[in-house]
Amino acid sequence: MKAIHEHEWEAAPGLPEALPPGETLLWQGRPDVWRLAIDAFHVRKIALYFVVLLAWQQLSLMSDGLPWADRLLVLLQSFTLALIPLCLLGMAAWWAASTTLYSVTDKRVIMRIGIVLSLTLNLPFRRLRAADLKLSQDGHGDIALALPDTDRIGWFHLWPHQRAWHVRHPQPTLRAVPRAQEVGDLIRKHWQLAHADAHLRLREPTAQTGSTTWPGDHEQVVA
Repeated sequence: MKAIHEHEWEAAPGLPEALPPGETLLWQGRPDVWRLAIDAFHVRKIALYFVVLLAWQQLSLMSDGLPWADRLLVLLQSFTLALIPLCLLGMAAWWAASTTLYSVTDKRVIMRIGIVLSLTLNLPFRRLRAADLKLSQDGHGDIALALPDTDRIGWFHLWPHQRAWHVRHPQPTLRAVPRAQEVGDLIRKHWQLAHADAHLRLREPTAQTGSTTWPGDHEQVVA
């Protein structure tokens, strides 16, 4: 696994250098802004929190006997204050998505990430220990890539392109990927080819979780 810090030019979009002979670019994409805002920046949850606060405020003002015109003025003021952080989160999600580009070749996964400082991660299939595909109902999904314990990437360097709650061993994650099942199948296929000599068993998606994990937690990968 190789990480390249901020670069001044790209041989091609998302690629810090030209692909070597024999390597083919199969797919490129970036996070969906709306799904990234919901899943990574939790805009919907925070909006619901503000709605509850505004409703509670109005009920309190009604119980105090405040005239409806005054209540409306307070509501507009509070709504404006609540709208500011939501807009800032939406802008951050747009910025994160617009500066991100995921690439999949027949040899590796490449992640160009970073809002302020650009970072490019080269993740060869031979170095990936496992992966997990988490799908949403609209077809978007997150593809988390588990690295060997010897390969470490800082959690804050990855954010928001990391798997939640995996702080000790951060997992680079392709977040809010459109048509994630197709991208996951592509990664799975070429991961299998890279590990053809390992003879590992793969688990299929489960109806309960809507996720795919490969290989199993107790299976060994020949690196």
